[in-house]
Amino acid sequence: MSDTKNWKFSHDVASKAEWTPGLREIFEYRDLGIKGGTKGDYVAHLVRHNGKKMKDDVQHWHVHDCTFQMVYVLNGWATFEYAGQGQKTIRKGDCINQIPGIPHREIACSEDFEVLEIVAPSDFKTRIVEAPAAQAAE
Repeated sequence: MSDTKNWKFSHDVASKAEWTPGLREIFEYRDLGIKGGTKGDYVAHLVRHNGKKMKDDVQHWHVHDCTFQMVYVLNGWATFEYAGQGQKTIRKGDCINQIPGIPHREIACSEDFEVLEIVAPSDFKTRIVEAPAAQAAE
């Protein structure tokens, strides 16, 4: 991580929000300015369903190469499966500390699903992985 003295103040104005494509084909993303403000140490973005009905790679088992990932549900619901944790349905108001490197996959989500996600570092990678041994037989 960089020295926080080099971080800068940021103010992301909701009325000027830009929603863009991102990691998932069925979602759109709004960067909240934290990536630039923290010189890439963190990214904070809103993620919401865009209405597309299709499968994508994140519905396969995958991991995120990061040191921190927090997900707070603003609207709707989603069901994920986590290695060693089983299936978890997250709903409006729920928060997950998704530990670094935990294999997981999405099972389903509502069309009004929207989350606040904070991740470190901002340039984290996502990798498809084999299903964990316990889940592979299911």
